[in-house]
Amino acid sequence: MLVTEEIMNQYDATIGIECHVQLATKTKLFSGADNDAREAPPNTKVSPICFGLPGVLPVLNKEAITLAIRAGIALNAELNEISRFDRKHYFYPDLPLGYQITQSELPTIGPGVVEVPFENGLLKVRVHHAHLEADAGKLTHPAGAGYSLVDLNRAGTPLIEVVSEPDMHSPAEAKAFAQELHLRMTYAGVTAGNLYYGNMRFDVNVSVAKKGASELGARTETKNLNSFKSVEKAVAYEIKRQIEELEKGNTITQETRGWDDAKQRTFAQRSKENAHDYRYFPEADIPPIGLNQAAIETIRFELTPQLPPAIRERLRAKGLPAQDITTLFLYPLLLDRLLQLEDKADNKTFKQISDLLINVLPAAFDGLEPEMYSKTSTALPRAAALTELIGLVNEGQISSSSAKTILLECWQSLQNPKAEAEQRGLIQESDEDAISAIVAEVLADPASAKAIADIQAGNERTIGYLVGQVMKRSEGKANPALAQQLIRKRMSLYASR
Repeated sequence: MLVTEEIMNQYDATIGIECHVQLATKTKLFSGADNDAREAPPNTKVSPICFGLPGVLPVLNKEAITLAIRAGIALNAELNEISRFDRKHYFYPDLPLGYQITQSELPTIGPGVVEVPFENGLLKVRVHHAHLEADAGKLTHPAGAGYSLVDLNRAGTPLIEVVSEPDMHSPAEAKAFAQELHLRMTYAGVTAGNLYYGNMRFDVNVSVAKKGASELGARTETKNLNSFKSVEKAVAYEIKRQIEELEKGNTITQETRGWDDAKQRTFAQRSKENAHDYRYFPEADIPPIGLNQAAIETIRFELTPQLPPAIRERLRAKGLPAQDITTLFLYPLLLDRLLQLEDKADNKTFKQISDLLINVLPAAFDGLEPEMYSKTSTALPRAAALTELIGLVNEGQISSSSAKTILLECWQSLQNPKAEAEQRGLIQESDEDAISAIVAEVLADPASAKAIADIQAGNERTIGYLVGQVMKRSEGKANPALAQQLIRKRMSLYASR
């Protein structure tokens, strides 16, 4: 049946998100195996613990605890002085131990709240908790084959699972929260944040109920979403699907679902009518974790100014609008270059450089894989070169469009903006006598008569035509601001006669 907007408006949607964040450690959570398995052949980034061999013991990676502290600070969450690991028992081919080492009763990160910029305001999403755990391996099911393949490269990878409260109520809110979570985890240095490689994976829980209902509806969980777009689309599809089922008189099955990106729809995977009995009990081979409050406060002091909320405040103080700030966060290296000028440029220059970066360098980054951004960081224009480039614009030596041309053509090697401008013949002519002579020619041209008459009649916009003619006759080298000034001066002479 067709679910109309009128029917949709009769229901409320409730959304919660669980996010698995892969920690940016060099080694795995409980062994010295390499934690970077990108493009690695199957079962090559492993240790005896990954295979669950008898007699091997886990050794906790201290750096994972440090990154958990950073994550907790980024989430505005409580950090528990004492936490511990537990064993979560289930049997699956990608988990040779027969249990997952995770945190259940005493997680390292407690309740928190994330304030998300949303529609000219703030969306507050509470965090229930976030716990550390070791990832399982990966199963591959070859098409048409009667077997499955197990790759344990991912087994033992350190994760933080961030569990939100059901505080979102639309696809757009779910997407905004996922984006903000990604920003906070990456800017806190918790994860590399590459969604393509699964550094962050989102599970969305969705339920719908009639407006005013006293209880939430049955929820579904759509797992392993690896893009912000898929989070938004999966939530939108589930809301509409569930409303359609309820309108038909059916009930919603509490189940785990997957997302088919090609078909843009969710599909049932397995029922979750009854909670699994995982037989949790404390991990006997790893002692409880005690956090040092002084160390936490030191990390908090150093980290807080680097997090998105603080950066947004600093950019707003420099006069940048909200939309520009949002765009800059999409390109962390551009933002880093801009922030290097925070104390060196006045607000006007800062805004001009921001506009230049936003308008030019995203095009230069097109086609680069996200991890290439860090590889090209040393080749990005120096902050001093950007300041000099804008200085040439403000001095009238080059036009703003010429500045864009220079930056786009040599963003990897911009050292001397003026030399680059001279080499390209982009230095503007600012000799008043020379431009005045061209202005006289343009105003004397019969083709300019109508524009002159329009200006004299009060249509100021027509002056753009005359400036364009001056630029054409000067082969684009005349300073347009000076040309306009000289045109107005000569026009006032005409009017006084």
